[in-house]
Amino acid sequence: MAGKKRNNSRRKAFWLFASGVILTIALLYPTGRAVEYTSANEYCISCHVHDHATDSWRLSPHVDNDAGIVVNCVDCHLPPAGHGYLIAKIKHGAEDLYGYYFKDSADYKWEQKRTLESANEYTYEESCKKCHSNLYPVGLSRKGVDSHIHYEQAGGDMTCLNCHMHTGHFDPSYKHEQNTEFAKETAGREVFTEPAVVTEFKDFEEKIPGTSVSFRMKAIPGGEFVIGSPQDEPFREEDEGPQRKVRISPFFMAEVEVTWDEFLAWFNQTASEGRKDDGKSDKEIDAMTGATPPWGAPDQGWGKGQRPAITMSFFAATQYCRWLSEVTGKKYRLPTEAEWEYAARSGTDTPYFFPGSPKDYSELTFWNRWFGPDTAVINSYAVYKLNSNGKTQLPDMVWPNQFGLKNMLGNVAEFCSDIYSPKTYATYKDGVEDPKGPARGKEHVVRGGSYRSDASLLRCADRDYTHTKDWLKTDPQMPKSRWWYSDQNFVGFRVVCEPDSGIVK
Repeated sequence: MAGKKRNNSRRKAFWLFASGVILTIALLYPTGRAVEYTSANEYCISCHVHDHATDSWRLSPHVDNDAGIVVNCVDCHLPPAGHGYLIAKIKHGAEDLYGYYFKDSADYKWEQKRTLESANEYTYEESCKKCHSNLYPVGLSRKGVDSHIHYEQAGGDMTCLNCHMHTGHFDPSYKHEQNTEFAKETAGREVFTEPAVVTEFKDFEEKIPGTSVSFRMKAIPGGEFVIGSPQDEPFREEDEGPQRKVRISPFFMAEVEVTWDEFLAWFNQTASEGRKDDGKSDKEIDAMTGATPPWGAPDQGWGKGQRPAITMSFFAATQYCRWLSEVTGKKYRLPTEAEWEYAARSGTDTPYFFPGSPKDYSELTFWNRWFGPDTAVINSYAVYKLNSNGKTQLPDMVWPNQFGLKNMLGNVAEFCSDIYSPKTYATYKDGVEDPKGPARGKEHVVRGGSYRSDASLLRCADRDYTHTKDWLKTDPQMPKSRWWYSDQNFVGFRVVCEPDSGIVK
């Protein structure tokens, strides 16, 4: 009897186990089929209804290649198994379904989704490495080897997308190589032979000799203002104080940021293709020596012409000013930080030169995060995150401030000549005249916010500075360029001109 009971127990255990296996298979099979079905390219495309993404994927090396290999959507936009695949699939799937059923795809700002910051949120480094496990394949160029060594030494500070942003989605304007053609000139326009003659302290139009380029300069009257922000200003940072009264002498300032037309006039007259960027002393660089060709497309494919020039280094901006001074016979330079804020405020003492509080316009406040800010006023004066479509815009998109200057806030941030210090204002005494910042330091002041900034960063008192190391992370050249930033596309500059003493009354 005892043996019979044992056999019955074993049979029950077997059937319980078998039933569990069958039930598990029955449950997992449709789940697996669902995972497989929702991972197909056709399914992805049915939800992601932006044709340019699909078309650019088909034109990319992930599809259009000699090997006939097709890299599918989920191969890049989900991590591989063992790296949180199902969790990521559930997370992104829930977001996609919500967007598909409750949002209008026509309202999506697709251009802003093609930035490095956004792409890194939806592309997985582990997926890149799964396919590209060998970073040094046969046939890799010397520059490619240097770049991959740099990537490995960066220790996680870089991703594959830093250099291969458009591998998965082809962009015809993107070039990951030395670009010797981006500055081609347009023929058939009048060429100026003489610069503007300035005999009075009033607005004038400068003409660059030997080119067809001109730009407007505004006469900024001297005066006194309070630099920095009060303690109770929303979003104030510690480096914006303490406030000090500052006296500013009269000067001329460009109506708009230096455009590509202006910057390329310098490049075309002075470019040095053969010279090395070896970082030696400025004594080896005279005012008529210009930049080496850039790497990639400095305009990001957004267009040149009257758009503000970007991606040049602080050094390149100063060299442009030296060249402009030489060809026009005037004294052009970058503005000091005090001159910049004085010009931006244009007689006002509020956070912006136009009406409104940063709390009204910023997406960072609780109310605005959920219901959206009131943009009616700010959209008329600034190109910033909410109206830029993720790129620089033409100057005429906005109205000028009280001094007649456009885009002092937004579009691109602007280099100032001062070395940055968080304690600069503490070294000033009330009534200081034309301060020029600290005597020593490594980075320079950047002001004004840009097309990608929240409204809180457009305040007249907001301060930023160059981040040279970060802005050159992915420059594949050894040594890195003195002239172009590989990882910065939101800073440009505006020139000022010192008036001759005889014309200022």
